[in-house]
Amino acid sequence: MIEVDNLHKSFGETHVLKGITTCFDQGKTNLIIGQSGSGKTVFLKCLLGLFEPEEGAIKYSGQEYAQLSRDERRDLRQDMGMVFQGSALFDSMTVEENVMFPMDMFTKTTRSEMQDRVDFVLKRVNLIDAHKKFPSEISGGMQKRVAIARAIVMNPTYLFCDEPNSGLDPKTAILIDNLIKEITEEYEITTVINTHDMNSVMEIGEKIIFLKNGYKEWEGTKHEIFKTDNQAVTDFVYSSELFKKVRQMYIEERN
Repeated sequence: MIEVDNLHKSFGETHVLKGITTCFDQGKTNLIIGQSGSGKTVFLKCLLGLFEPEEGAIKYSGQEYAQLSRDERRDLRQDMGMVFQGSALFDSMTVEENVMFPMDMFTKTTRSEMQDRVDFVLKRVNLIDAHKKFPSEISGGMQKRVAIARAIVMNPTYLFCDEPNSGLDPKTAILIDNLIKEITEEYEITTVINTHDMNSVMEIGEKIIFLKNGYKEWEGTKHEIFKTDNQAVTDFVYSSELFKKVRQMYIEERN
């Protein structure tokens, strides 16, 4: 679990995060949504330890980040997996070399043990015959799966995903959503996803944090989002044609 208490972050005179308090549950897919400029990316970078807030606290499984020593912070970061928006794979490395990279950099695991672990996670994300291929030789959806495999190769406690469906067709995006959800539940990971994709909200939104102008405007589940009377939330989510249709279905069912 990640607990956030009264988080503030500014850049010069620009106050980006304004007293956010929430928690992200273990074994669930926790989504951060909101318009561009709402503070989602800054919030995610604070959770990753890339930005230091001026005020407030972030606790990882009860440990407050600000009170950790340098070595403890390093250990915590190694317990975090990250799926970047553009996959961020190394073009000059094969799929298996990309997935093995964190283990090669941060552990003293033997080559044989690393290979076994890479084989396991690639199989887990349904990439059986892609080991020796380069990123340019596989599809965007496969690249995302490689990025997920790399993110979980070191058995992280926390998994962060920045727009994991960016650039994917709807069918592939749903597959990636379902894969992230399955892995989250299977390994009891605390997963935090920064997304604009309303399909993701519907598919895997077990907990949703909606940010607006740096404030936590609303939080709830994918079911509760249909019932809210918060105008900012409804204006945002129902700008999606899919959500308009689902909202209408929900109203008709209630009547």
